[in-house]
Amino acid sequence: MKRELGIARCGLACCLCSENVTCSGCNTGDCPDKDWCENRKCSIDKEISHCYACGEDCQKGLLGKIKPYGFTLFARLYGEETLLDCLERNEKNGVVYHREGITGDYDDFDNAEALMEFIRTGKRVPSEPAL
Repeated sequence: MKRELGIARCGLACCLCSENVTCSGCNTGDCPDKDWCENRKCSIDKEISHCYACGEDCQKGLLGKIKPYGFTLFARLYGEETLLDCLERNEKNGVVYHREGITGDYDDFDNAEALMEFIRTGKRVPSEPAL
């Protein structure tokens, strides 16, 4: 984990990203997605550092996906340092951010609440049986 890379504006974990060798993050002028990233543009326009610092509950841009949305909600509720602490602990315990490509253990959720609980505990909550 490269903790110093932190969390992207949209909530993605730059600190765990397999692309962090060539990407220096969305807060730099070198961001490869700076021209099209809706979350980067919006947060810059609002003069906030991250989507989690915004009072609105929107799902525009990458926030339309469970992982960045759940990470954003987690950081809003518990703070970025707690998010980083949990991600670091989970990684040490074998939780994988990216397996092959860009999907990993945090991508297998249908709702943000279940993802947030997984981030917090590092454990999956068993699904309730279907009725």
